[in-house]
Amino acid sequence: MKLKVIIHEAEEGGYWAEVPAIPGCATQGESFDELLKNLYEAVEGCLSVDLRDIKAEGKYKIVEIAV
Repeated sequence: MKLKVIIHEAEEGGYWAEVPAIPGCATQGESFDELLKNLYEAVEGCLSVDLRDIKAEGKYKIVEIAV
């Protein structure tokens, strides 16, 4: 999966970024490398869902995929 990310220079130094395809998914970093590391963690966190909260009726399967 490829996602477009908008990277901003923070006024106080460092960077912050947002992922428009995932509402509310944003992070920051003091350096560009730290920002990229934090971006991967933020996207993973925004896309993760606690399977215990899923309620489904009838025949269904829950599968996990890597993106």
